[in-house]
Amino acid sequence: MFLKYKPTWMVTSIYKITPEQLKSVGIKVVLTDLDNTLIAWDHSDGTNELQVWLEQMKQADIPVVVVSNNSAERISRVTDRLGLSYVARALKPFSFGINKACDQLDVDKKEVVMVGDQLMTDIKAANSAGVRSILVKPVVDTDGWKTRFNRFFERRVMKYLQRKYSEMKWQGEIK
Repeated sequence: MFLKYKPTWMVTSIYKITPEQLKSVGIKVVLTDLDNTLIAWDHSDGTNELQVWLEQMKQADIPVVVVSNNSAERISRVTDRLGLSYVARALKPFSFGINKACDQLDVDKKEVVMVGDQLMTDIKAANSAGVRSILVKPVVDTDGWKTRFNRFFERRVMKYLQRKYSEMKWQGEIK
């Protein structure tokens, strides 16, 4: 029943995902959520760690595209500084935004991973679109009011999934 919320991998932070790990499993494109995945939801500047991670992806020729439910105005305040492309109003948990990004990049979905901090939106959207997924821990422990609602249900779904699938454990890398 909750299989649609099961991530392919669980990694403690997006910054721990390396180009080598991605390439070892055939990933050529990273789609990522914005708030609490790449940056703190309430602090749009990002960190030095983010800059280093993005540079590693760029050097490895792995495009990083933000797929977010936020407005284009909100996303572009961050992505313009980082030199990233994006899909706004992605309608996650539906597959719309992920499909749009894959079409724009003209990439096989087997070569794509969606990274996000929420089972109920990011991981569900990835599963609906037929791409692999990486659940990461939120960058900060607080959330906007809309996300707090999802987190309530997410805790219950996560407990169920972790009981049913013993491999669902937080890792420091893709394994």
